[in-house]
Amino acid sequence: MSKAEKTRQFIIEKSASLFNTKGYTSTSLSDITEATGLTKGSIYGNFENKDQVALEAYQYNANILKKNMLRSFSDEFPTTLDKLHAFVTFYRKNWQSVFSNGGCPLMNAATEADDTSPLLKKQVTQSFKEWISKIAEVISQGQKNGELSASADAEKYASLFIMLIEGGILLSKTTEEEKFLNQALDRILMIINDELKQNIT
Repeated sequence: MSKAEKTRQFIIEKSASLFNTKGYTSTSLSDITEATGLTKGSIYGNFENKDQVALEAYQYNANILKKNMLRSFSDEFPTTLDKLHAFVTFYRKNWQSVFSNGGCPLMNAATEADDTSPLLKKQVTQSFKEWISKIAEVISQGQKNGELSASADAEKYASLFIMLIEGGILLSKTTEEEKFLNQALDRILMIINDELKQNIT
């Protein structure tokens, strides 16, 4: 990695939490220079404008979440049910780190980008589509190997899981009460055990 690439990556990493915590609109170039210790000239020497920094910072935040979440679907968990339970456990165990970094980067960016940044909205939309696709893929594999009900709509359940998680995070972060996220996660477990498995004999 060249010196310029290292500087660019440094700016992204230092500003990623800032954007997610303070907001993509509210974060100023001065905030970025303060967080990085670099001059405005250094920032503009590596990025066209603040919006480009924001896009890269979002992708950085989203990739960290994706990488950590995908561990739940790795071969470390041999069955589909193990993978889905590990997915729920990931959020139950890591809610503090998610909250301390400003909350879910997808939800935060989606809320702002809807009205202010078409490019950011496009990236967030793609992130949600990839998330739905991955969960649906895991459910479909469970249907193929006979663990889960063949009649279940994999994409529908994947979308529902995400809606419950994002809603739980939103309420818990806003009220500073963990119980709402736990209620959402408990509901997902009930769905997995009572609906996705209901036709398994």
